[in-house]
Amino acid sequence: MDNITALGGDVYEIDTKMAGYRGITAGYLILGDRPCLVETGTSTSAPVVRDALASLGVGPDDLATVVVTHIHLDHAGGVGDIAEFFPSAQIVVHEKGARHLADPSRLMASARMVWGDKLDTLFGELSPTEAERIVALGDTGAIDLGNGRTLSSHYSPGHAKHHVGLVDSATGDLYVGDAAGVYLPETGDLRPATPPPDFDLDTALNSIALFEALGPQRLLFSHYGPVDAVQETLERSAEELRVWVDLTRQAHSEGMDLDHAVAMVRDRTKERYSPPKSEDDGGVREQFELLSGAPSNVAGILHWLNRASPQKPG
Repeated sequence: MDNITALGGDVYEIDTKMAGYRGITAGYLILGDRPCLVETGTSTSAPVVRDALASLGVGPDDLATVVVTHIHLDHAGGVGDIAEFFPSAQIVVHEKGARHLADPSRLMASARMVWGDKLDTLFGELSPTEAERIVALGDTGAIDLGNGRTLSSHYSPGHAKHHVGLVDSATGDLYVGDAAGVYLPETGDLRPATPPPDFDLDTALNSIALFEALGPQRLLFSHYGPVDAVQETLERSAEELRVWVDLTRQAHSEGMDLDHAVAMVRDRTKERYSPPKSEDDGGVREQFELLSGAPSNVAGILHWLNRASPQKPG
């Protein structure tokens, strides 16, 4: 299938074809003795992911585990559907996200407030998962991949309070979710992902420092793909966070509203990123902008600043 890439070590990247686009959200299959899917993608992507697993020889009763880095709908929106397709699989998530997978009503209501009519085309509906199939992780945990291989989880909030990073003991791969930002493979650009309501700068920087301390061999971004330059990329991730926060803090101290703050931050950061190389790239970038764009990032940083210093003087 044209949406599967072998990454070595029995790891396969699956393009979930989110909203019909290529190269936006990746799921990863670790095809060991106990096959494990990392990230499901959206609900509307679930049949794409199921078919990819089938083509790799993973049938309805073969998938042992589904683990999501966090419960945002581009990563975990398909959990309920995938759980139905693969009835033997355990569903693994941080304890702060577990209840939302069992009862997604509050999560879906808040997502609809943010996305409105775009919700159905972008994400679809997160279906509930039976509570007894959900394994809730604490600050650390281990997922058995079989034959002595494990996927260890490490609590890494900052982007979201229910976020974990995952390290494969066999490959040294670190599944970073959104905690290290959004990576654009066409250009090697990396941008932060700081949406409301959970973003917190110090927490996010601590999570990146934790990722560095884990000493991974490779970073696997949910958006999008594998990166070998681990140290350099994590340093860039921290730098991008600081740049976006500094600019948004300046806009905040000058009393700008969200629209003006977004325009200023966009203008001051545009030199940091390569222009699109082609119309096709432009389409991909447009979708990245929708998922983790300046309005969402600046809104998340302003939300944090207002919590930290509601009456910040100019």
